Amino acid sequence: MNVNEWFDNWDIETLYGDKVKGSNTCVDGSPIPVSGIVCGPILRLIDIDYTNFLYNGSILIITKSTPNNPIENKPPIINYISGPANIDSLNDGNSLVLSDIAEFPSQLFHTDQLENGVFQFHRYSIQIPLMEQEQMIKYSLDGEFKLNYRFFIPSRSKNFNTIAYSCNGFSLSVDTKKFNGSLWFDILKKHSKIHYNVMLGGGDQIYSDQIKIYCTKVKNWLETKQLLTKSSTKVTPEFKKELDNFYLKEYLEWYGYGHWKGSTDDSKSTQRCFPLAMATIPSINIWDDHDIIDGFGSYSDTFMKTDVFSSIGKAAYKYYMLFQHQVSNDLNIDKEAYLNSSQWILGNIPGPYIGEVSHSLMTRLGPSMALLGLDCRTERKLKEILCDDTYIKIFNHLEQEVKKGKLDHLLVMLGVPIAYPRLVWLEWLFSSKLLAPLKYLSKKGIIAGGLVNEFNGDVELLDDLNDHWCARHHKKERNYLITKLQDFGAKHGIRITILSGDVHLASVGRFRSKLHRRHITGSKDETNKDILTKPEEDIRLMLNIISSAVVNTPPPDAMTKLLQSRAKLHTFDFETHEDTIPLFEYDVDGETKRHIDSFMNKRNWSDIIPVENVMANTYLKDMLDLNINDRVTPNIISKLKSNDDNTNEIRQKYPVTQKGVIASIHLEKDTTNSNSETAWYAIPIPELQRTEQNLTHRGIKHLLP
Repeated sequence: MNVNEWFDNWDIETLYGDKVKGSNTCVDGSPIPVSGIVCGPILRLIDIDYTNFLYNGSILIITKSTPNNPIENKPPIINYISGPANIDSLNDGNSLVLSDIAEFPSQLFHTDQLENGVFQFHRYSIQIPLMEQEQMIKYSLDGEFKLNYRFFIPSRSKNFNTIAYSCNGFSLSVDTKKFNGSLWFDILKKHSKIHYNVMLGGGDQIYSDQIKIYCTKVKNWLETKQLLTKSSTKVTPEFKKELDNFYLKEYLEWYGYGHWKGSTDDSKSTQRCFPLAMATIPSINIWDDHDIIDGFGSYSDTFMKTDVFSSIGKAAYKYYMLFQHQVSNDLNIDKEAYLNSSQWILGNIPGPYIGEVSHSLMTRLGPSMALLGLDCRTERKLKEILCDDTYIKIFNHLEQEVKKGKLDHLLVMLGVPIAYPRLVWLEWLFSSKLLAPLKYLSKKGIIAGGLVNEFNGDVELLDDLNDHWCARHHKKERNYLITKLQDFGAKHGIRITILSGDVHLASVGRFRSKLHRRHITGSKDETNKDILTKPEEDIRLMLNIISSAVVNTPPPDAMTKLLQSRAKLHTFDFETHEDTIPLFEYDVDGETKRHIDSFMNKRNWSDIIPVENVMANTYLKDMLDLNINDRVTPNIISKLKSNDDNTNEIRQKYPVTQKGVIASIHLEKDTTNSNSETAWYAIPIPELQRTEQNLTHRGIKHLLP
């Protein structure tokens, strides 16, 4: 193979532009073929072993056979070849060294059956040595090569280019005709130029709320008026089978073809670019409520323990593990992968409703960057997200991780934002006894239809509020987690950045040291006067990048106005302030000034790219126009350098540092345009250039004992 053949033209616009057309509609009926490969390839990153310089991952392929269309009882063959990722890395223009063609070994780790066929889940093990240069891995499936059948592995000395996204689907009644574009098309376009090494699914990778409509037994159960009958209903084997069939079919259609249908003829979609992306960018995922059903875990303990609702959770968990982590929770078949994989941080005891241990995860994303993804749904209860023992295991694991080598940056993935405006007054209103008469009339269908949910009769929006870390039930746990993260980062000199989704808009929450310490006498201690000019030394600086939704519809302008009015400066403790960064000073046109500058209600996705990778990539260098030691105000990229030199307490400047990263949020410009173009907002996040062994957290109002 010559140089031109290896570095082929991967023109996303030409190849996949037609895939975007029709993304606001869907194919008629199920797209699942009669037999053969029905889902995949789906790439997954497991971990990186920097002791032995080994990349570990897997690929999922699902095949289907029927009595009339049997397929041979052997898995498809995946062959691969590795070579340099960039022509610039060659010693000269014609010297191209490729590996020999090899085969990824496969394992049949699960078999399932729908009424119309047998489905076999095949997991292919990826183990590739890290090299001194970035690698491109091209693979074929049963001898067929497609241009998106490739992925990129950084050199052993470079950290990963990372995507973060969430809310990858539509709510039941969304009018999808309003959206002619697909942000997965935008992701693919940028991936071909940047080479993303991993994409982090922050929850709601699939929307399964349709179970209320298309799973007959669940639909009938929800329509039961008597709460006593509803709570005492038992799940029969037939009921369980219908639950399994629902989740299996939902995943096959969404992960296999991007096909989804909501509650009306106007709520349907076929996101063809989503499966293409999963075949070229390896995934790491956590889950959230819509991966199960809206609000799961945030209803009352009595309702959550009903046989039907807990069984919904068990079925969703089974297929979440199968499709999103490529392991089976059947210990007779896949015990090693389910319990002993190097990435897992397992809960000590099974969750109260799902009956399985939580699977938080950790992996290196480079020699000095790591990811911690918290499973905030398996153990979740109305008043608890993770149990005490799980937190102990998580932070013990972190301490062991830093012994493997210095970390400069830790990404922490949480499904729900942790630095976000408080809406406690709405919680109080929605749970108040004053609403009891209205709730009763709504349940009877007399007035205010949709005010209460069909599950337990609570106000419809209450479960969303109860889900938030800032909810009154979770304040102590939230503050405990933040203090533990601050302590860990300060002790080891690690910058921590939190990635969250869920809220269907973009924002950046911020914790940082107070500018001044005010004593009882009223005098000011000027110790912190350098906080604005030297954020790289701020041991309490921790940003929460909030990016959602990559597919779902944004909330109305009234919500962003409400959030902006509640986005006040908060005192976290005597030494720490909490606020939001006014990233969206300009609208997506780059010219129009905005009054609501901390929140943007447009579809979006985000990325985290190491500064050294930005400097080495011509496309990124030209787009961002940044140099080491530049100090810029977070903004749309055309305005990053256009502000004056005055340092402002709110619009603080951040330095571009050698070991730092650039965090960006890409927001959709025009929902009616199938070109799916986005506006690019960026913020440099410097590494932490100091340590402190013992932080004080005096002054926190709510904290776990």
